[in-house]
Amino acid sequence: MQLNSLHATAALLRGTTEAAPSPVVPKISEIIVGLVAFSILFILLRIKAVPAFEKAYKARTTAIEGGIEKAEAAQREAELALKQYTAQLSEARGEAQAIREEARVQGAAIIEDLRGKAQEEANRITASARASIEAERQQAVASLRHEVGALATELASKIVGEALDDQVRQSRIVDRFLTDLEKSEK
Repeated sequence: MQLNSLHATAALLRGTTEAAPSPVVPKISEIIVGLVAFSILFILLRIKAVPAFEKAYKARTTAIEGGIEKAEAAQREAELALKQYTAQLSEARGEAQAIREEARVQGAAIIEDLRGKAQEEANRITASARASIEAERQQAVASLRHEVGALATELASKIVGEALDDQVRQSRIVDRFLTDLEKSEK
């Protein structure tokens, strides 16, 4: 830099004033070559690159819009499926409740039916047992009367000293004896 300033100083001293080219303003030939190169590049980009970019932009836009539409359709289908599922679930809960209630009612009816049958069976068994006990009691009383009568007749025959073979008389004596025995127990 010092060298240039020395040359400039030396030129001034000599008194020569020649115009030096400006570093800021380009030469006309450079401007023309730059404009021709820029025009060629602009035309090539306009013919080749811009349509390719436009085509890619349109394809991308179409794909995005189609994806959005598909997503919206899928969301609508999902909402519809959710509503159907919720309705089916609600209906299934109602049916389950109805089935539980019906089963409870049927269970109560079955239990009541079984209780009734068990009570009838118990009453039948009790009546049968009472009838059997009464029959056995009657049989035991008849057997006891016969034995007591035989013993009483035999005892009376021994006490009186004569035979009591008359059946009618023997029955009356036994009945009277048992009647007196029953009165004394009460």
